[in-house]
Amino acid sequence: RRGKPRPTPSLPRGKMAAPALRRRCGRAAGLWGGPLRAPPPPLPLSLRRRAHHQQQQPRRARGAGGLLAVQCERGLFQEVFPAQSAEEQLPGLLEPGRPPLTAYCGFDPTADSLHVGHLLPVMGLLHFQRAGHNVIAVVGGATARLGDPSGRERAREAPSAERVREQARGLRAGLERLFGNHRELFWGAGGGRLGQAELLDNAWWLGRQPLLDFLGGAGGRLRMGTLLSRQSCQARLRSPEGMSLAEFLYPALQAYDFLHCHHGYRVQLWGADQMGNIMSGYELVTKMTGTDVFGITVPLITSTTGDKLGKTAGNAVWLNRDKTSPFELYQFFVRQQDNVVEKYLKLFTFLPLEEIDHIMEMHAKEPEKWGPQKRLAAEVTKLVHGREGLESAKRCTKALYHSSVEALEAMSDQELQELFRQAPSAELMLEPGMNVLDLCRKANAIPDGPSGYQKITDGGVSINGIRVTDPETVLILGQHILKNGVSLLRVGKKNYYIIKWLQL
Repeated sequence: RRGKPRPTPSLPRGKMAAPALRRRCGRAAGLWGGPLRAPPPPLPLSLRRRAHHQQQQPRRARGAGGLLAVQCERGLFQEVFPAQSAEEQLPGLLEPGRPPLTAYCGFDPTADSLHVGHLLPVMGLLHFQRAGHNVIAVVGGATARLGDPSGRERAREAPSAERVREQARGLRAGLERLFGNHRELFWGAGGGRLGQAELLDNAWWLGRQPLLDFLGGAGGRLRMGTLLSRQSCQARLRSPEGMSLAEFLYPALQAYDFLHCHHGYRVQLWGADQMGNIMSGYELVTKMTGTDVFGITVPLITSTTGDKLGKTAGNAVWLNRDKTSPFELYQFFVRQQDNVVEKYLKLFTFLPLEEIDHIMEMHAKEPEKWGPQKRLAAEVTKLVHGREGLESAKRCTKALYHSSVEALEAMSDQELQELFRQAPSAELMLEPGMNVLDLCRKANAIPDGPSGYQKITDGGVSINGIRVTDPETVLILGQHILKNGVSLLRVGKKNYYIIKWLQL
């Protein structure tokens, strides 16, 4: 709605408003606890009625009008701001037949790859897209040079402009891959309208914005008291290091992103730690345009110790293959415990809720099969790395944990290097009569002398998953040397050596 700008709620009112929508989403999802924050209070009455109405319908019949209710039930949408106007307007704006909205989310290129911590905001965009709405992913090529102070005890090291540009290119490529894999592998032709997806970089407009124009325009509408009252700002101002002007202006630049594109954007989507920045964007857009806009947060995924997954904490599980292989990503999700796997199936996959219920029912009967974990790992790996990435992860799993010769023979050099990142590799020529002892010594896998010989006879050596106890055993093509010209030598439990045979 355009016209005379409405008064912007002060920060205390904002703090009251955000939990109201958390009530709206949290209890409907039934997913609180574990690594996804504490339980919220009950839903407001009007939204309880709406959620009850949705639950009485078959889940497959829920359309775009139920986007908020369904995603709250999945646990994906955590808070909405401002609560009152969102409750009044958003459900109607999302009804089928209404013009599509546009939702956006920003990703600062502090590295050249996304990580698992970014997946939930991306999932939020994809669910909007699946409901027929348009989505925009904004890479923060400008804001990354300042650094977001949220949740940080000290300032980031200022990166060079070239480094940020390179990392921004990496993030755009990763986002393109995710949206492409979703469109190709998770969206059927008969699924209705898939909204448009676009990638932008805020360096394209902030980099050309004159300083005085910015300060005289947007800077004149943002209140110092509001910015200073942010929890992240207060914490940094009390710290020995203090807070730089660049960091202090970070929320103002994020708010300007929303203002710059407000003709298309109606919804901001961020992680739960970004509510302060959402409020700044809301304040600026409503003051300068009078347009009703909204913010939605998604949960933060944490480690078992409660740390936020990401680069800062040093526990990032990356989405680029050169940093975390498809096998490693697959194993990260396969290893999730029973107390979180149902939540993760709802958050990280597009599986219908009734199918997830069935998966968990089967798991209760056959927990030893780890069915939910394997399905979760397969769905996420396929979204991130495509169908071939999932097949690669399964080959590596069979080769490493099931000693599958067929899987080893089908593995590429890249997969071998990914699976055995720390394993030494050697290129050898097969000589007539070459035996197991010769192989181990040429690969520097055992010490010279009797102790190395004894290592083999004691059963401490295997080739391609088969234990060898006779050091004099002559190497045989097809058994010790696979069809792809590779031997996987293991000495002890964890010491692997990759042997590539030349001129076979």
